[in-house]
This record gives sequence, structure tokens and C-alpha cells, in this order.
Amino acid sequence: MSRSKLIKPEILPQHLAIIMDGNGRWAKKRGKKRIFGHYEGVKTVRQIVESSVELNIEYLSLYTFSTENWNRPKEEVDALMDLLVQTLKDQIDELMQQNIRLNAIGNLKHLPQHTFQTLQDVMRKTASNTGMTLSIALNYGGRDEIVHMVKEVSKKVKNNIIFPDNIDENKINLHLYSHNLPDVDFMIRTGGEKRISNFLLWKIAYAELYFTDVLWPDFNKENFYEALVDYQKRERRFGKTSEQIKNEQ
Repeated sequence: MSRSKLIKPEILPQHLAIIMDGNGRWAKKRGKKRIFGHYEGVKTVRQIVESSVELNIEYLSLYTFSTENWNRPKEEVDALMDLLVQTLKDQIDELMQQNIRLNAIGNLKHLPQHTFQTLQDVMRKTASNTGMTLSIALNYGGRDEIVHMVKEVSKKVKNNIIFPDNIDENKINLHLYSHNLPDVDFMIRTGGEKRISNFLLWKIAYAELYFTDVLWPDFNKENFYEALVDYQKRERRFGKTSEQIKNEQ
């Protein structure tokens, strides 16, 4: 029986984040270049996006390219940027048909011009869509996001736009790259590593975490449903006791 039948629609995460790890290792195991794994990984992205839409998940955020990924070989970085551009162009009609709004978070202005322009075009075309918000993190790092926020808030304090005593979590959130996203409810990482890798540090304060050994190109719908079923078994307390949670139900 497919695990999809075990999923309870009323207990799904509002905001799901995924660290898509394992493309390079998947390719290496097959004696191919790392970029081959990234091409296969795109197929998995399509499956998971499709499944998320079917399940009415409101926000899906994918860790696509980190600030640290620039340290990879130039050949791989260039190929990744070209793959991103081609994928965006190929999928624009599908995004429109599925009523998906594309969002991007990160230091986008430092992306190659053709990548930045294509990204802006697709975001503009899908801006009025009212279904799932699909966020791709590009040139993104959680610490970089926080540094960016501190600089923006400091400028406003200096210019008396914001007063120090009025700085709270909401003010901080408004100046993040991810300001238009709710807190993450559930974070999945594929590929066997058990770390956060600098992804959405502010937003995952109370996220449930799920790690799987499955490499991203092999992560299929059944693996996805298995993760969601695991999420639905968790008790999310947000600092409260189990007794308090039960009394509130």
C-alpha cells in the first residue's frame, strides 16, 4: 500500500524545506561527472513539486545553490547555472498550469546576469499565481542572510527609521531574504548527512528535522510520503509540555 494513503491532510506542514543532497555522489557511483547527477536531480524536483501541489502544501523551499557552492570547480558551477536557466525556461508553462508562484531567496544580484534575468522573468510571470509558493535558495547562506538583515536594520537605526527599543522578531524577519515565508515546519535532508548546512537558520527555530540516506536523484514519491508520515507522528510542543498540548486540543 502506498504511504500516500496514510497521510492525514490536516497534519501536513505549511512550509516544507528540503536540502537536496547527493547528486554528485549519485553520479560518481555510476562513473559519470557530477553534473550528470544534477540533471537527474531535476527530475526528482519535478516529482516532489508535483506531489507537494497534490497534497496542497502551501510553501516548498529548495536549497538550490549556497554561498559556499561558488567554491566548487568552475566547470560545475557554470553547468549548474546553465541547468538552472534551462530548467526555468522549460518549466514556466508547467508552473502556470499548476498555479505555482516562483520565489527566490538569497543574494540574487551576485548571480550571473543570464541566470538573474531568467529568474526575474519567471518570477514576474508567476507572481499572480495563487497556489503553492515554490522558493529556490540561490547564492543563499543562513549566516549571510542574518548579516544582511543586521546591515539593513542598522542603516534604519542610524537614520532614525527604526528605534533600538522597537527591534523585535517581526522587525528582524521583515529584513531577511526569506521575509515573505512563514517559519519552516518540516525540513528534509537527503543523502545521508545529518547537518543543516547553513539553510534557513532563522526560520527553522522549531522545525522538525528528517534525515534519509537516499541520494536526491533516487528520492521518489514513496520516500517523500514516508517522510511526511514520520512528520505526522511528531508532537510539536514549541516549548510547552505534552500535557499542555493535550489540554489545548
